[in-house]
Amino acid sequence: MNDNELTVVREDGPTRGRYFIKLSPDAEAEMTFRKGEDETIIIDHTGVPPAFEGRGIAAKLVAHAIADARQNGFKITPVCSYVVAQFRRHPEWADLKA
Repeated sequence: MNDNELTVVREDGPTRGRYFIKLSPDAEAEMTFRKGEDETIIIDHTGVPPAFEGRGIAAKLVAHAIADARQNGFKITPVCSYVVAQFRRHPEWADLKA
């Protein structure tokens, strides 16, 4: 599987949602969020199956959320430790942090 085959999909429910990538028939990576007030999402979990770790898959999920936030005008509250660390590594995202 190469990076071009990794398609990020967003699913939205009334109060929660997720970004996910189907990795195989039996595996997917996901990043879940709650919908907050004032056009924010609260990212609370990022998970990649162990067999797929170390390939930048979690970073791709976060990058997709960042692109969505820029395009759609919402802010992100990172609660998941991985996303918190990514915001620290990317000061150019500071304007998107709620």
